[in-house]
Amino acid sequence: MKHERRLRGWIEQVREGRLPRREFLGRLGAMGVAAPMASLMLLDAGIAQTPASAWKPTRRGGGGLLRMLYWQGPTLLNPHFATGTKDEEGSRIFHEPLAYWDAEANLVPVLAAELPSRENGGIAADGRSVTWKLKRGVTWHDGAPFTADDVLFNWQFATDDATAAVTGGNYEGVKVEKLDTHTVRFVFAKPAPFWPGGYSTVQMIPRHLFAPYLGAKSREAPANLKPVGTGPYKFVDFKPGDMLRAELNPNYHQPNKPFFDRIELKGGGDATSAARAVLQSGEFDHAWNLLVEDEVLKRMEAGGKGRVNFALGGSTEALYLNCTDPAVDVQGERSHHSTKHPAFSDPAVRQALGLLVDRGAVQEFIFGRAGMATPNFINNPARFRSPNRKAEFSVEKANALLEGAGWKRGEGGIREKGGRKLKFLFQTSINAPRQKVQGIVKQACAKAGIDIELKTVVASVYFSSDVANPDTYGKFYADMQMYNVAQGRPDPDRHMQRFASWEIAEKANKWLGVNLLRWRNDEYDKTYRAAEVELDPVKRAALFVRMNDLVCNDGYLIPLMARHNVSGVANKLVAPISGWSVDTATLADWHREQ
Repeated sequence: MKHERRLRGWIEQVREGRLPRREFLGRLGAMGVAAPMASLMLLDAGIAQTPASAWKPTRRGGGGLLRMLYWQGPTLLNPHFATGTKDEEGSRIFHEPLAYWDAEANLVPVLAAELPSRENGGIAADGRSVTWKLKRGVTWHDGAPFTADDVLFNWQFATDDATAAVTGGNYEGVKVEKLDTHTVRFVFAKPAPFWPGGYSTVQMIPRHLFAPYLGAKSREAPANLKPVGTGPYKFVDFKPGDMLRAELNPNYHQPNKPFFDRIELKGGGDATSAARAVLQSGEFDHAWNLLVEDEVLKRMEAGGKGRVNFALGGSTEALYLNCTDPAVDVQGERSHHSTKHPAFSDPAVRQALGLLVDRGAVQEFIFGRAGMATPNFINNPARFRSPNRKAEFSVEKANALLEGAGWKRGEGGIREKGGRKLKFLFQTSINAPRQKVQGIVKQACAKAGIDIELKTVVASVYFSSDVANPDTYGKFYADMQMYNVAQGRPDPDRHMQRFASWEIAEKANKWLGVNLLRWRNDEYDKTYRAAEVELDPVKRAALFVRMNDLVCNDGYLIPLMARHNVSGVANKLVAPISGWSVDTATLADWHREQ
């Protein structure tokens, strides 16, 4: 009660301007409340967020060409089918959401006229609905007006099972109602403790172009590759995985924006060459996702043409052990959720592999400033981070575990039991740091009698949504695989949905379910459902800690690094990149210093 009175007093001081917002966040941080939650407290109280950008341009355009380099080029431009971040990045140039999360974890309105709050009547007292007022005067790139019908349609499109949209989970338990031409209400099946959810950051597609392709015809829509959005740039042309061109939108709804007249997003190559093209040669203005050894980046920065930007967010690089059997075919589908992995179903094997990952070496010699070694899948905000798990590297303990479980060394020193050898296929995308991580794991495993075969896949294939390709990470036709996933917002609900049983990737959903691990656990599902309706922030945080511990302790998931968003930026380019959103989310505010 004492803390509640103090907190309410501080909120009123912020409202009256007597307490700076930053100081308020600092006080709550000292009490163990993370910045995102503190920001939402102010928002619920009707106190406006700090502006995402202090830049106040006096004219639209005039900035010439912006050159962007993505070593994983986008392969499609419909955000509802974006299985990888590269496709979200490309789509966001054209498509916009109701709101997005900035670098300070503030929720910033985009297509919304304002953010809902209790003060303006937008947030229901019972936590079961949120009303959003839409910005008026916004038009799609073809001149059609953006209205509540479009928001309603995006919900219908994403939740249609025949569409098989990757965004469907953002609308789970949500119903959208049109109140008038520019007002919509999101009604929740249960009280929503994190009311912005995932729905508020879903990029909108136009109803008038996609309505004829709702459901089973969704992949046939021409606008999947020729987008029409509301964003600061209009589509010019696109060669999937290679080149994407856009031009300034003269009717953009934000005054005097954007700055650049044209954009060229070049795809292909690798992260190292992308970093070099910005930091050393200055050939490009921006390079995305620089998964490059930190020592290499430091040497490139010395070239003086650009700088490395590190944005704190919620990304996690992890190693995944297949719960299913990738060698067994069930009605034309390998790694089917009904099968069990012949070796990893033994907990001793999973625990041993966890002990054979030297996270300290991975951080020191590969990631450096780009991340921190972690045993947890949730790492940020800090209030959701588990204090119960510790990272440990021990070849000796791994050997003892395997020996005790009956896995004996045989021919070539490889352990086996019941005719089954500990020989595994470990796949990831082609990238120098990831290949080095593979090498570190392979070397340690060899010392414990485990033989690892390494496989690398071109990133544009590995992270694609191509249902016909067997080498995608969604198919998971290997024993082990490694990749990074972004939390996407300062709340871990969608992040932890990756391990819910109803999200298992399979043929029936075109492998677009976000549970690529195929992991099932009844207690986990029950805990996730409880977190969905728990309004007490302390109790809710404890539920997410429990979820983290359940999946990590089971051993199929081996977190490696809490990664930052790392990008290369030309020295004179001002690009307010957020670790909670894709880089292109802030393109309207990008400009060049004169």
